[in-house]
Amino acid sequence: MEVVHTARMVLSRVTADDLDAVHEIHADPRTSVYHPSGPVTDLESSRAMLDLWLADWEERGIGYWAARPVDEPLVLGFGGLRRAILDGREVLNLYYRFRPASWGKGYAVELARAALDVGEGLGQVVAVIRDINLPSRRVAERIGMKKDRTIPYGGVPSDVYVT
Repeated sequence: MEVVHTARMVLSRVTADDLDAVHEIHADPRTSVYHPSGPVTDLESSRAMLDLWLADWEERGIGYWAARPVDEPLVLGFGGLRRAILDGREVLNLYYRFRPASWGKGYAVELARAALDVGEGLGQVVAVIRDINLPSRRVAERIGMKKDRTIPYGGVPSDVYVT
């Protein structure tokens, strides 16, 4: 679904116009503290990330959303489902990343629940979360996901949560 409405947000398919927000959020060191390679350092890397997300929508009909408060243009964050290969099989990877100003307000949980609803029947939904990333682990657990195993992912131990 390209547009999903939750109680407080509009989750819409990313567009090329979201580049500045992609860069602002992913270049902020606070949002990348658990990412093995750290924050995005240049606009071209953000553009390459966004291009992958745009291609997901075009080629697979599913992808990440830009999350905005209802009736506001500000992008709070990005997330949703993206097809990925894990352990040799296709899964739907659940992702969420928000501006620090929006942390602690339940937006990630709200987006994650909407993503699970959209992904129902489309394949197994997983969240690969760095083992030390307690905030993301709490989000996954609050929406009913369970830790299945720990794997090396991006060169660091990461927990695989499943529905």
